[in-house]
Amino acid sequence: MYVLTRLEELLAAYLTLLDNVATFLLTALLAYAVGRVVVLPLLGLAMDYRGTERTLREGLEQVAAAGVIVGAVVVGLWIAGLDFLLERAAILVAGLTVALGFAAQNVVGNLVSGVFIVTDSTFNIGDWIRWSEQEGVIEDIRFRSTRVRTFDNEVITVPNSELTANAVTNAVLNERLRLTVPVSVNYDDDLETVAAVLTDAADDHRDILEHPEPTVRIADLGDTVDVVAAFWIADPDRDTYARVRSSYAREIVDRLDAAGIDLGQANPQALEGEIGVVPPSEVASEWGPAWLSTAESGSEASESDVS
Repeated sequence: MYVLTRLEELLAAYLTLLDNVATFLLTALLAYAVGRVVVLPLLGLAMDYRGTERTLREGLEQVAAAGVIVGAVVVGLWIAGLDFLLERAAILVAGLTVALGFAAQNVVGNLVSGVFIVTDSTFNIGDWIRWSEQEGVIEDIRFRSTRVRTFDNEVITVPNSELTANAVTNAVLNERLRLTVPVSVNYDDDLETVAAVLTDAADDHRDILEHPEPTVRIADLGDTVDVVAAFWIADPDRDTYARVRSSYAREIVDRLDAAGIDLGQANPQALEGEIGVVPPSEVASEWGPAWLSTAESGSEASESDVS
């Protein structure tokens, strides 16, 4: 009798567990479906109404999707009468958090950095950025890493902690961007003509802004006169930057050539005088015997090295 009673108790407990598990699965699936069909679309409509940036929008969508899953599990456990598992899971999660906090500091750092990047309105998908001698266009921002496509069509997966720890230049954040084109001319060339050619070429270019006005400045005086032309473009992106700079450079080459100005050719320097060989005796009389002995010892050392 005892054995039968024990079996009946075990069977009843087993059936109760199956009932609770079935209730949990059905409830969790229903809650998940409601979240996917109702909550997430409503969140999308709210972000559309507020004009949320694409980067922040994708981050919020990821958080909301994870929240729907967690919420569905919690509701399912509570409805099924298995909420006691939440208390035990909370203790387990707390212990795992402490352990993982030491074992995965880099991962946690990337996640924290990802939160700052996602919520930063000056850092968005599609921006052209430069950092640590790298540059490219942001393709995707996740909480752990950011994906950047270079202009060689390579994809770089950058840990978010690297972007937050280094200076990042956003070339397209503002409505205007200044471009500079260096030019080297000879000292014999008329600098007023050079400046006029560079300025007129900028004024005639349809993609270069009239205000601020294009400028021409002397940057350096070396073998040649180094001149820098500076001008501004609107709504900058990498393609516009490269196209405008290239077309402007081609235009000034043609105009300077038509004006009789040669680019990048230093003025020849004439060397006058005679070249001859001075006998060692004359060197010794002028510089002293110490210099001659040093030179001879150096010559002997060179001959010994060769032999």
